[in-house]
Amino acid sequence: MNILAPTGARRGGTLRDARINMSHGSGGRAMRALIEDVFVAAFDNPLLGALEDQAQIPMAELTRLGDRLAFTTDTYVVDPLFFPGGDIGTLAVAGTVNDLAMSGARPLFLSCSMVLEEGLEVDLLRRVVASMKRIADAVGVAIVTGDTKVVERGAADKLFVNTAGIGVVPHGVTIAASQARPGDVVIVNGVLGDHGTAILIARNQLALEADVSSDCQPLDGLVAAMLAASPAIHCLRDATRGGIATVLNEFAHSSNVGIRIREDALPLREEVKGACEILGLDPLYLANEGKLVAVVAAADADRVLAAMRAHPAGAVAVAIGEVTERPAGMVVLHTVFGGERIVDMLTGEQLPRIC
Repeated sequence: MNILAPTGARRGGTLRDARINMSHGSGGRAMRALIEDVFVAAFDNPLLGALEDQAQIPMAELTRLGDRLAFTTDTYVVDPLFFPGGDIGTLAVAGTVNDLAMSGARPLFLSCSMVLEEGLEVDLLRRVVASMKRIADAVGVAIVTGDTKVVERGAADKLFVNTAGIGVVPHGVTIAASQARPGDVVIVNGVLGDHGTAILIARNQLALEADVSSDCQPLDGLVAAMLAASPAIHCLRDATRGGIATVLNEFAHSSNVGIRIREDALPLREEVKGACEILGLDPLYLANEGKLVAVVAAADADRVLAAMRAHPAGAVAVAIGEVTERPAGMVVLHTVFGGERIVDMLTGEQLPRIC
């Protein structure tokens, strides 16, 4: 059975309300109309179309693809809902796909649950759902189950989205934060901090004439290309909240190694550097939504970099540092001035409601 094939019986056309009201969460006809007209009509596939309280997934196909399931969930509360380069729907699908991909898994199925504020424009909701469908189709995943809740006006900020995902890890692939080894090379797949800067601009908190868009994108295809070049990638993680500094510290702590990176190797736009200077932010901690950090054996680094640069999501991939035996559990930055500084875990938050 092709799970991504449409059911052939698309529902929809019964919702007449322009805005969400409390009856859309009541469990009655209004809620049914919302679900069928907005969600089922957009995400149409056999598992979702059954409209059961759960999606029943055939196991035979899963066991053919790999030997382990990867399962993840995340909640998205970004402000504003729409920003240059994406929106909350794009974030929800791409972010969950990326969390699966960081284990080497092939993403297959997603859930979609939404908390809707009374008064939310239905057309805005349709735009978000359309973004989710677009990214899901591009990746080849099916949104197969979900839930909708409506809260009183003022109890939420328009729309919150929760997505969970299931993928299959191929045979022989084992990627973990605890696998970094001295001598390994640290790689990122492109320019850093674009998402955080784009959100600042969208909030009108930054008086810059800058054209910076979020880097929000699915990374499963890039990871597949990397694994084809080297199935023995040691560590992978997407650098979202907390930026690459948080990811590198997680690797260093989990693997009990040191990580040294070079400031002059960090790929940053001038606009992002300028924003950080104006606001006193550190670009190492800025959120990304389409960037990963990889740790690979030195012998495989050139091969992995070549594979990444041949993929659109890794066209400007670059090595930024290496893993060392000491100082264990610490990340050290070699500055452009010839000095060193410790890059610690983020304390507090640089930017609220970033994803």
